Amino acid sequence: MPTYRDEAVVLRTHKLGEADRIITLLTRTHGKVRAVAKGVRRTSSKFGARLEPFSHVDVQFYEGRNLDVVTQVESLHAYGDRISTDFGRYTSGQTMLEAADRLVTEEREPALQQYQLLVGALHVLNVGTVDGPRPGPMVLDSYLLRSLAVSGYAPSFDDCARCGAPGPHSAFSPAFGGVVCGNCRPPGCARPAPATLTYLGALLEGRWVDTRDPAPGTVREASGLIAAFWTWQIERSLRSLPLVDRT
Repeated sequence: MPTYRDEAVVLRTHKLGEADRIITLLTRTHGKVRAVAKGVRRTSSKFGARLEPFSHVDVQFYEGRNLDVVTQVESLHAYGDRISTDFGRYTSGQTMLEAADRLVTEEREPALQQYQLLVGALHVLNVGTVDGPRPGPMVLDSYLLRSLAVSGYAPSFDDCARCGAPGPHSAFSPAFGGVVCGNCRPPGCARPAPATLTYLGALLEGRWVDTRDPAPGTVREASGLIAAFWTWQIERSLRSLPLVDRT
């Protein structure tokens, strides 16, 4: 059987039979891969603990007819060990894994940038940013914005997302893809504080220095806008509704 090797992050697992699992991984080279790990639920398994969600691994597969099969696993980073000790980090990390699974829709399609973003975000959850540690929800918000941008749904926090009129603008429309000018503003759209838009721009660009000690109201408002933007751009896209593509 032909074999291949790749680096990967374990996204999720499902039981299969009495002792096996189906493992969903986001790999560096091969995109999203689903593979069978045989016997990993037995206590005698040599690599069962290395194939848990959050694990960053070097893994070898052989190609099967329907699903590939895991044959070797070496641990690169056991991110789950520390993430699981803190509820905020754990829930944020779990949401990152789920988001990566949703954003990389096609199996075996290379998704190097998504892989790199996920590994980087898990690393930040464990050891902090270049400017020191940040709360799990803040790291999650930055990851969601950046992973959406890589997928072609980058929000605008300066120029009008609909007509391109130079900003700054004071209204935010998830349906239109970010801030909108007075001419494009739909009824009922949010009017975030200028500090919130500045903070969102820093999260999107990874400017961690500019995320020091934000006001609690700024963080709450930004998280709400990110959630609304995610819902519109991703959840509704799965129902074949029109998307705003900001690539």
